[in-house]
Amino acid sequence: MPIIKHNPEKMYPQYRNYSHAIEISSNSRLLIISGLNGYLQNGTTMPETFEEQGELIWQYLGLILESANMTYQNLVSLRMYLASPEYDEANIKLRQKYLDSHQPALTVVCAQLLDPKWKLEMEAMAAE
Repeated sequence: MPIIKHNPEKMYPQYRNYSHAIEISSNSRLLIISGLNGYLQNGTTMPETFEEQGELIWQYLGLILESANMTYQNLVSLRMYLASPEYDEANIKLRQKYLDSHQPALTVVCAQLLDPKWKLEMEAMAAE
């Protein structure tokens, strides 16, 4: 499936691990992934640190992608909601770890999340 990145040279350079826009051709599968948070598998407890929650979220994302016979390289869009701007650099490090040189469309927002324990929530779209 052809995925075309749109990063016009007349725009400002894209930030780390993202593209300004992603085009997906027809006859594709599109996987839309709901917001994921850092709950442990029991669904009631979660680690306290951003890094631990983030690792869990990326692992859960990987499990969902795998269930659809996709990988992180199939990601075309990510939305990340940080509980505080202080988590930005740790968030970037996790993105670089899991995406390597892959550059999906990306939005990062700082917001009050539903539960005060949450440090990160992430939703995604993948295609093939």
